[in-house]
Parts: sequence; C-alpha cells; structure tokens
Amino acid sequence: MTPMATVAGWHRVLDRLRALGDGIVDDPLDPSAAGAVERLEHLVDQVVVWMGWEVLHADPTRPFFHRHNDLTSQWGGPNADNVYRHCRIAADRRYVVRGRMHSCAEFLLAVRAGFMHRETWGTLNQVTATEHGIRPGQDFELLFVPEADLDAHPGAIALPAGAIMLSVREYYFDWNAEEPATFTVECLDPEPPVPLTETEFERRLGEAIDEIEESVGYWNAYLADNRSERADNSFARTTVKVGKGLSVARYEFCFWDLAADEALIIECEQPAARYWSAMLYRMHTFELVDPWASITSRNQTQVTPSSDGLVRFVLAASDPGAPNWLDTRGRRHGLCTVRWFWPAGDQQPAMATRVVACDDVAAALAPGDALVTPDRRATELADRQAHLRWRFRT
Repeated sequence: MTPMATVAGWHRVLDRLRALGDGIVDDPLDPSAAGAVERLEHLVDQVVVWMGWEVLHADPTRPFFHRHNDLTSQWGGPNADNVYRHCRIAADRRYVVRGRMHSCAEFLLAVRAGFMHRETWGTLNQVTATEHGIRPGQDFELLFVPEADLDAHPGAIALPAGAIMLSVREYYFDWNAEEPATFTVECLDPEPPVPLTETEFERRLGEAIDEIEESVGYWNAYLADNRSERADNSFARTTVKVGKGLSVARYEFCFWDLAADEALIIECEQPAARYWSAMLYRMHTFELVDPWASITSRNQTQVTPSSDGLVRFVLAASDPGAPNWLDTRGRRHGLCTVRWFWPAGDQQPAMATRVVACDDVAAALAPGDALVTPDRRATELADRQAHLRWRFRT
C-alpha cells in the first residue's frame, strides 16, 4: 500500500460521512431545521466516539479506558445515573483493573463481545462492586484472565472466547458534589510497541466508519420499531429484556405525544429492585433529553412517593410544581424509560398513565402531594449540576 492509497481510503471515509449527513438532514419523519441540526450534532458526536474507539483504542496490548456515553458523547439510550468506560482487550491475555470508588455507589463491569448496534455483540460475563465487597471510598483490584486459565488464578474473572472489551458502568444514586470513581487498566501480557502500518490504519478507519453508520442507523430504527409496537402515552406492559445484554436489567418504554399545554402523568409502583429510575430520551438519536439544563431523570433516591406509596411522574414542558416533574424541554415526542436493575423477583411494577391539561396537574396529584416552589426547583437543579461538574470532571 502506498501513501496515496491511504489518502484514498481516507477520502472514502469522508464520502461516506457526507452521504450519511445528507441522509440525516433529509429525514422525512422530522423535516424541521431544528431536527436537522440536532441530528447533525449527533453525527459529529458519533464521529468523535467511534473514531476514538476504533482508531485510537484499537490495541488490546495497550489498553486505556475510553469514556463515552457521557453528557457530551451519547448513543443507544445512556443511563443518566451512569458513567460509562470501555477498554479494548483480547481474550487470550491477562488484565488487571484497579481504582478507587470515592463517591460511586456501585459499578457493573461487563466483559463484552461488542456493542449492541454491531453484528457481533453481547455480554459474556459481568461482575459488580457489591459482589466483591467493594464499597464507596474503597480501593479495588480485579484480575481478568483467559477462561482456560481460571484454575491457576483463584479469584480471577474469566475472559470467555470472543471477548473484545471491558465495559464499566459507574452508578451514582445520590447526586452529590463529590469525587467520582477512578479506574485504570493494565495488560499483564504486553508486546513491544510497533509502528502503525498503513494497512492497519486503513482497517481501523474502515471499522470506525462502519460503526458510525451502524450506530446512527440502528438506534434510529430501534426507537421507531419500539414505538410502532406501542400506543403513545402508555406502557405496553411488556418488560424489555435485552437478550444478549445485562441479565440484571429490566426496562419498560412509554413514548409520549403531548401538545404544549398537555402533561403526561405516570403512576408507578416502586419496583422491587436495588436500583430504579425514569428518564427521558430524544427520538431518532436516543440521546438523553438535556440532563444539564433540566431535570429529565429521577432515580429511587430522587423521587417523592405519594401517601399511597406510588410515585407520580409528571412529563410536561413547563414546571407544574409536581414533586416528580420530568421536563420534556418542549418536545412533542420522546421516550420515557423506566428501568430497574437487580430485581428481587420477576414481578413487573404496575404503571398507569393519563394525559391532562397542564393547568389540571395539581388537581390530578394524590392528596397530600405538596407542590414544589420555583425557588426549591432552582435549588434542586443547581445541586444536580454541581454533581455533574464533579462526575464529568477531567
């Protein structure tokens, strides 16, 4: 391969990006200028994420955690209570992950075969901080070895055949302005560094543009397909379990369709689970509705139950004073996901919905539900932003 061949490969990547951008702008389901800008911003986001992952984090003998699916680089419905980190590995090598919990309440570390939007994907093994007795503030060290070598390494975690990455989900239940967790990874079977060849560079570029296209297309279709199976403003009462995903994860979806003067009230039985939450997502991109500027998610520590034990979430574009308001940011359409992890059993929490006029929200709440003042709401948002500054600090 000559340098000119490498340049030609780069130009092919740019041509595919141009075509992808043209297709996003011309989306007939949302022809608005604001929608086009939002989708182009998402495309830039995907370029940053997957160029970084496929080109710069491709060597499993020199792994470093790549943080994405955070506030500035999202895809595939990220959890607002998580920090996500991913590092490249090979299933025939040994790795050690070290760190300190600080204010992190829990982490789930998954051994994976690939991301969900790729042809080859799935969770092959998973461990949590709790399972290893690791608590907030503590240091930790976890050894990962090839599955065939487990007997020689008591207490190690298996890397099954097909594993290509370690993925960390850090959980922050109480959004306090405190130091978040730190993670490092070391390959115990490194190789001497070798120059990046033209062939390998072009291969990485090809993987990156494939992954960009697949991420943009897959998640847009995922939302459209799931919405087509449900009636808007209601839950289908079918728990979503991702077949090759995390075994501890449960989800229910409600796609909203609300006029500017309407609100959706969700009456939710509190799930019997260690962690649960409700949060709002954009259509097409499956990014979070802005979690910095507004309160668009609440977990079990951030809700106020009514006197009957139910939690009443209120989705609306303006603050109706409801304790568990979730701000749609004026979006006519979107997805509300209720998720619960580490469930105590298979029973689904009961969920009921109704659309009311925004002016009628207060009357529709349970007796005794105290309304939240604008000053108190402003303080709540400021406290959440203080936490996010810490969680996503460099």
